[in-house]
Amino acid sequence: MGDFFRRYLLPGFVFEAAVIGGGYATGRELVEFFLPAGPLGGLLGMVVSMLVWSAVLAVSFELARRARAYDYRSFLKLLLGRGWFLFEVAYLLLIVLILAVMGAAAGEIVHSLFAAPRLVGSLLMIAGVAAVLFFSSGAIEKFLSLTVGYLYLVYVVFVVWSLATFGDRIGAALAAEPIGHRWFMAGVTYAGYNVATIPAVLFSIRHLTRKREAVAAGLLAGPLGMLPGLAFYLAMIGYHQEIQAAALPSAFLLAKLHAPWFEWAFQAAVLLTLVDTGVPILHAVNERVAKAYEERQQTMPRALRPALAVGIMVLSVYAAAAVGLIGLIAKGYGVLTYAFIALLVLPVLTVGLWTLRRLPATPSAPA
Repeated sequence: MGDFFRRYLLPGFVFEAAVIGGGYATGRELVEFFLPAGPLGGLLGMVVSMLVWSAVLAVSFELARRARAYDYRSFLKLLLGRGWFLFEVAYLLLIVLILAVMGAAAGEIVHSLFAAPRLVGSLLMIAGVAAVLFFSSGAIEKFLSLTVGYLYLVYVVFVVWSLATFGDRIGAALAAEPIGHRWFMAGVTYAGYNVATIPAVLFSIRHLTRKREAVAAGLLAGPLGMLPGLAFYLAMIGYHQEIQAAALPSAFLLAKLHAPWFEWAFQAAVLLTLVDTGVPILHAVNERVAKAYEERQQTMPRALRPALAVGIMVLSVYAAAAVGLIGLIAKGYGVLTYAFIALLVLPVLTVGLWTLRRLPATPSAPA
């Protein structure tokens, strides 16, 4: 990978990979958070989320670069001091929730494609994530870059095709429906729990050497993380009333295109994004454990990385089976959203900016 890609685009792609699989890849997250504000209000809410992401990521990247804090414990100690463990508790709960959503989504997709038991899809996701986590950070970066590139390609085709097929319905819905209430708060709350994935991105910013690279990478990460979601939401607007009860809005829209071959291509992309999301958030846990080993002057056993990931994912899949996809997204994110606003968003934009004034601004060598 070229220096420009590694320093300006890679962090945004890793961030996008971290946020997409927990529900937005299937469209279910977008239905829960943004459709209640109406078609146009939902679009405005997504823009708010994107701007919040960019601001918090820009400050976080520069703070982590200067302090060389590439694992979340080191990073959170800068912001919360002895209270850093509060973030870890909330982060581990969020990981279980996200992986539960992903397990439920993988099960739904495999069931819709092959009529196989939903547990099969969940187990395939676990195996895929564990396999990727066995490799180094560099190999993980390459995997995420390739799969996110495929995702962007599929989403472009999907949106263009949707506009050509039922664009009249999309235009009519945007023109007829008024802007709903709470679109601003929808954007803030959606951004609030998704910025909790920042620790999953920190390993990818070790290539950054200057302030302008960190700030630019952070500002670009917001749009890179949200553009596929904006495109997907735009396609959903044409059937915004009917789609609210669909467990997989993506499958609902694909059926309207009457193209089985593209349904396979799209669902394959969604399955890859589920692996994409699991890889960085669990890699962040592994990096935190590896740091603890390092402080004891030991090396984390390589086999422990996939083993730890599998244990967390199995627990999460049981949660998915017990609650279901729609219930997980509708009920699971509320309290954690406000926890991450308090534990990450506000500290980054206050303590983080103050800390940056005290740290040396000299260029740093890539880690």
